Amino acid sequence: MAVSNYSLKVNRRLLDPSFESYRLSLEPIPTYNVELDAAVAEVKLKDSQYTLDHVRAFGMYNYLHLDPWYEDSVFFVDCKGRVLNLTVTLDTALGKPIEVFHMSSDHTTCEDRLCASLSFISATWASLSDGAGRLYLLRTSMRRENRSLKWEPMFSEEMGEPFTILHSISHVQAGVHSMEVLLLRIQKDPSSDSDAKGSGYSVSLEWITVSNTAEQGQEKKYKVRKRKVLRGKSVPHYAALEPQGKGLMVASEKPFVFTHVDGALLEQPAAQAMEMESSTGGSMLQVIDPIYFWQQTIEDITVSVRMPEGITKDDVLFKLSMENVSVGVQGFAPLLEGQLHAPVDPEASAWIIKDEKSLEVTLQKRSEGPMWPELLTGGDRRGEFLMSEEQTALLHERLTYLTTEDMNANPDKDKPPCNAQELEDCDGFPEDSSNLTRFDGESLKPTHVVNLGSHQYLFTVDLNPSEMPSFCLRHDVDALLWQPRPDQPSNMWEHIATFNALGYVQASKRDKKFATCPPNFSYAALGECLRRVFIYRQPSPVDTVLFNRMQGRQVGQVAKQQVASLESNNIVLGFRATNERLFVLTSNNLFVLKINN
Repeated sequence: MAVSNYSLKVNRRLLDPSFESYRLSLEPIPTYNVELDAAVAEVKLKDSQYTLDHVRAFGMYNYLHLDPWYEDSVFFVDCKGRVLNLTVTLDTALGKPIEVFHMSSDHTTCEDRLCASLSFISATWASLSDGAGRLYLLRTSMRRENRSLKWEPMFSEEMGEPFTILHSISHVQAGVHSMEVLLLRIQKDPSSDSDAKGSGYSVSLEWITVSNTAEQGQEKKYKVRKRKVLRGKSVPHYAALEPQGKGLMVASEKPFVFTHVDGALLEQPAAQAMEMESSTGGSMLQVIDPIYFWQQTIEDITVSVRMPEGITKDDVLFKLSMENVSVGVQGFAPLLEGQLHAPVDPEASAWIIKDEKSLEVTLQKRSEGPMWPELLTGGDRRGEFLMSEEQTALLHERLTYLTTEDMNANPDKDKPPCNAQELEDCDGFPEDSSNLTRFDGESLKPTHVVNLGSHQYLFTVDLNPSEMPSFCLRHDVDALLWQPRPDQPSNMWEHIATFNALGYVQASKRDKKFATCPPNFSYAALGECLRRVFIYRQPSPVDTVLFNRMQGRQVGQVAKQQVASLESNNIVLGFRATNERLFVLTSNNLFVLKINN
């Protein structure tokens, strides 16, 4: 299955070009405090966990878990190994969190212990990691009707090194109940050289399938049916399984690739690996070297295609028509294939093998003169265009007027050039470019790739339990929410909501730790490491007549910003939003902020 490059399509109807700013509102946010009987099971980073990936995965972990099937119901794990639940019906009558499960094993003795993690598989199932390498699959019954009912472990097994759970789903096929769980580990990379660049760690994503193996009428017994492992060099911003386990989506700054299935190492042929790396055009599956180079004159095109060393003419597969070209090696996918930018003359074109390791193709242009902006239509990124010295000098001469050693060579112009010293920190974008990749669940190969470029990743949120988690990206100054639609290959990621100016606002919060939004998109919330919480509401109609003094026009809507300060000096460990409430967890307190009535 070939990799296709896609782009995220912004819904212009969800953008507000006339948005001005947020108005600070002094309206108090009702805040309720629940004191915990035992501290949250916080696990602090050790000296050996020094990399940025450790901080992202474990230091910034959200210890509070929201039940997407039942609103205003949150869960967390305390230091006694208890899974506790707080469900809010009346804010002024909050009770104590109720224990729903107790991990029996002494997981605190594990030297490399991580934070316990929880993920809700369905309305009646949950997955739990004790942080020491054990995975629980728990039957919870209908959690809304049976809040105080203890969860029943239907599967409990050591899965190797400690991990955290990223996502989990449930499905039934041919009468067999299966659960898919995605685990994250950061491991010492045995292939890394201590003197080489890098942290010496690699990131592992393990996709585990657990199924009911009992026949009809027998007691249910769940066992691991499949274990698939991906490896990469950075903690993913986003990783989620598709419904029915048909695929996997990963957003990351570094490449991820499947390496093992059920413990067996997958073979990665050099040509296929080269194709997979190049098809992404960037950082998700990075291009180490281009597959081909091309140059042009007004008369012809010269393409040099990299080939396995020792190639002969009998191994080459070459097809050329007036508008299409295909170059490859027998037994592998084509290295150069697609529609040419403009017609060529096949009879006047030719190819030769050079140095037994490259193929040089000469394409005669059918129309002399026009220079091609690309070799293949559709933005193929597997090749690199090389200019001749004459072309480089001509281009430099044409662009000279755009450059100067003076910061402002002509200050009398109506629009002077931008002064970089006047930019603020929040105007900048991250240097690293991320990619969003969709992997097929059967072939384990990438099928869709989106280069996120400088669109900073902000947060992930569960909006609808029947769909994949949504993710929020910075788009210019705004923040755009995207919903994966794996059943729509032509529009796999849909723009569903916009938070005006949130991209700019959040970048100015240096102490920001968490960000989220509710399912109805009525507000966005930012949480700092200590005490402060910021609420940014969507524009709403004003009750009184309000005028803009600068422009002299009436203002019909106002977007409010509110700030809440928590009565706690402990670090914020959890942060979740519902349509009515915002839940904030510290080591000894659970705060409930009433945002909407």
